[in-house]
Order: sequence, then C-alpha cells, then structure tokens
Amino acid sequence: MADSFQASLFEAGSGSQVDDSHKPLAARMRPRVLGEIIGQAHLLKEGALLPKLIQSDRFGSLLFWGPPGSGKTSFAHVIARETNSQFIQINAVLSNAAELKQILLSARRNPSARTVLFIDELHRFNKAQQDLLLPDVEEGNIRLIGATTHNPGFYIIPPLVSRSHLFKLEPLSEEEVALALERALSDSDRGLGHRLVKADSALINSLSKLCDGDLRRALNALEVLVESVEEGHVLSEKDIEAFANERQIRYDADEDEHYNTASAMIKSIRGGDPDAGLYWMAKMLAGGEDPRFIARRLIILASEDVGLADPMALPLAVAAKEACDFVGQPECELNLAHALIYLATAPKSNSTTAALGKVKREIREGTVQSVPIWLQDSHSKVSKQQGQGAGYLYSHEYPEGISGQDYMLKPKQFYHAGNSGREKFILERLQYWRELKDQLKTQTQ
Repeated sequence: MADSFQASLFEAGSGSQVDDSHKPLAARMRPRVLGEIIGQAHLLKEGALLPKLIQSDRFGSLLFWGPPGSGKTSFAHVIARETNSQFIQINAVLSNAAELKQILLSARRNPSARTVLFIDELHRFNKAQQDLLLPDVEEGNIRLIGATTHNPGFYIIPPLVSRSHLFKLEPLSEEEVALALERALSDSDRGLGHRLVKADSALINSLSKLCDGDLRRALNALEVLVESVEEGHVLSEKDIEAFANERQIRYDADEDEHYNTASAMIKSIRGGDPDAGLYWMAKMLAGGEDPRFIARRLIILASEDVGLADPMALPLAVAAKEACDFVGQPECELNLAHALIYLATAPKSNSTTAALGKVKREIREGTVQSVPIWLQDSHSKVSKQQGQGAGYLYSHEYPEGISGQDYMLKPKQFYHAGNSGREKFILERLQYWRELKDQLKTQTQ
C-alpha cells in the first residue's frame, strides 16, 4: 500500500520520534530545515526562486539535477517538512508502474494531505512510467520532486520537464564538505560526537578532498574511520591511507560525466593546452574509460581541428589507436599521452571541417550538378560512342600539372586554406595554381 511509503517524520502534529540510530551517518545528518543545507548558494541566496517557492508553499513540480551527494534528497526532505506535506519517497530503480499507480490513487483520494512524491533517480523510469505522472501533476494531486544525476533534457520526457521548475545542483566545494564533516564529528545527537574522536582541520580537509564534492560519500567515509578506532582517538593521516588508496573518482561511463569529461579533453586539446588535456584524459582512464574511446576521439580531432596544418596528426592518432589494440593497458596510456600532447601542441586548422560542411550544405540546398561530359568515364566502347570523356585535358601533359580545365559545370570554392602550420604552403600553392589556370584560360580564348 502507498501508506507504507509515508514517513511519519512528516505527519502533521504527530510529535512522534523516529529512531535513526541504525541509519548511516549521511542519513542521520540530513538537514532538517533549509538553513542547515550546506552548499548550493546559487539556489539559496537571498531573492532566489527556490526559497520563495518553499516559503509561499505554492510550488508545483520540482526537478533537482546534480551529481551524487550534492543534496538532492536533502532538499526534498526539507521541502516536505517546511511545507508540512505528506512525504512519499520511492526509488525509480526499485519501483514499478503498479506501485506508482497505487501511490497516485492514494494521493487522489486524500487531496488534503498535499502529497509530496519524491522520486529518486527519476531518469531510470521509462517513458511510459513517466507518462503516468503527468495527469496527477497537472491536476495537482501530487507535487512531484524528481532527483536525477542525468541531463533532464535527454532522460526526462519533455512534458514533465515543461511542467516543472528545474534546479541544477553543483558538487560541493572542499571547504563545504569539510564544514559538514566537522559538524558530524562534533554532533552528539545525530552525529559522532559521542565517540569523542578528534581530527585536526588538515586531516578533515584531506578527507574532503578525496571525496570529489560528494558529501554522502565523505560522511560515510568519516563514519567508517571513527567507528574503526577507539573512543577518544585522534585521527591521523595514517588512518585515512586505506581510504585514499581505494579512492574512486566520480566518473560514470556512458553517462553525463563521461560526455562532459570527454568534451573537456577535446576542448583543451583544441585550445592548445596539453596539461588540461592530459588531466581530463587521466581522469577518464582512472574512472575506467575504454582507451579505445579516447583514441577514437583523438582521431576525429586530428582531422577536425588540426587538419592540414599538420598532416602528421592523423597518422599519429591512428597509430595511437593501433597501439591501444596491440599493447593494451596500462602501457597504451603512454601512447595516448604521446598523441594527445602532439595534437595539443600542433598548429590548428578547421578548414577541412568547414569545407566539408559547405559541400554538404550545397548538395542539400542547391541544385545537384551533373558530372561534366569531359570528366565522365570513357573506358567502354559505348561510353566513347556517347562522347563521354571527350575534351578531357590530361593534367600531366601540362606544366605544374595544371591544364586550366574546370572540374565542375559551375565551379564553386568550398575549401579555403588556412595560414597556420603546413597549410600556409597549401594556401600559397593554390593561389599560384589559380593564377596559372587563369592565364591558361586567357590563352585559349
């Protein structure tokens, strides 16, 4: 039944106390009011929309998008508490359509409860499951709060996004995580204060740095450290060595962090910053990224962003891909670094990319040209009888290999050579050939 999902903590006037001692530290230290939330200053600053919606208690549906441990669930709990609403929490991974229908039916039958339905990992619901929410969201039978680590534009159906206020949460800073750890260590009511364990600020800062802005992970790590030592112990760097050695960075293959980090790597290389490019590549590899994916991106970049400014860029990138297949990890990481630094420090030109784009647009939007008869194949007897190939001027019979002949019925220029690296020589050569071609045309007129 849907009632089994209700948290009595939020029942109006219940006055009941809930025993949270069995819960993880991150759950026990969850903020109870808006003022206890750490971080997300851009959402909580004076005059911001979110506090206004909560204070007026006139919000509809809310979507919180952000990385793990940034406070999405905390916001949902605080909102339900401060608006005195019935709070129902489900996880899209564990829930299903039948359970969802039962919850919605219960909310319809009891509109005075002003149900807040919090769906964690909303992106895990398929389109049909998300569609189930729309009628009750529109009618106001529920006030939906969805939490997702994925870009809602890709994973949440547009009708649901359009009916919701979207708030993006950022990873917490090291200072914000450290503040939360210090609170938990000294809080005797909900935290670890009863253990009388001490830690200096340098150690707290070290631990917060290892957690990549994920407050839940930081609190759970602190709990493990404190519970593994005797009461009154003073934590030292040695105590966190094991945690540091087993550190796992936040990186989800095939999800937002994957695409964001790959984008950062490419843009760093394009911008001529080998240090940043290496950093983002190393982060991907540390997160378990397939080195062949990185190699494929380098091959694309070699033509897209370096191009003819350095013709060696493409074969070097292809060689790095071959090295990944032939050598394997971890040694192939050196080959990738070799190629990446070369690409980042090479002169850049996107003239090939631009030329291909212009040609595609011309074919898509313009009149498609036929092959001129002098360029058509003339190897067969029938072809020759039809006049195909007649009038073709064999380039090698002319100085510089330039006959002055056109190779389109209506010549157009798509490729504009750049003036960077080796391409400046191509620019000079093409300019000379155009002048020579014009001279030859003038002579034959």
